[in-house]
Amino acid sequence: MMKPYWICAGVLLAAATLAASFAFGETKTGQTASVAIGGKTIVVKYSAPAVDGREGKLFGKDGRIGQDPNYPVWRAGANEATALHTDADLDIGGLAVPRGDYTLFVNLANPASWELIVNKQTGQSGLEYDAKQDLGRVKMTMTKPPAMVEQMKIILSNAGGNKARLQLVWEDHAAAVTVALK
Repeated sequence: MMKPYWICAGVLLAAATLAASFAFGETKTGQTASVAIGGKTIVVKYSAPAVDGREGKLFGKDGRIGQDPNYPVWRAGANEATALHTDADLDIGGLAVPRGDYTLFVNLANPASWELIVNKQTGQSGLEYDAKQDLGRVKMTMTKPPAMVEQMKIILSNAGGNKARLQLVWEDHAAAVTVALK
């Protein structure tokens, strides 16, 4: 008697997983950006959604991301929340970030000036956000990529002198912030 129950439960779980994957088009899970500065490593783990024919329909109150329950706060990717690990104490855009593990979100309230949110809570789904757990927020420098970026990317690059640059690029948006060892 229990066998049909488990089959139904399995089918429903598979359907829910498939539906979630189509919400952001093709998503590349398990993406990693990392950089070593001053002998210390900084790593960001994220899932990279695709534009998937929705150019101009992702950002903004009426866009796809505007349907997320925490809008204008966005999980900076898809699926699970975007994770940051640092082996060193950092200064991210003026915010002191002690070594350890964090979750990154982005405040999209002002399309011309995104804010990177460093949150102390870890291990949550991308749709779980608790502002009381914010370590802080920093303004990001906004630019436009030379061409539309289909698959979201988070890039960590060495900027020399114990500094790095964290950049989030997707669709026609590029947002960056300086990361420095403290």
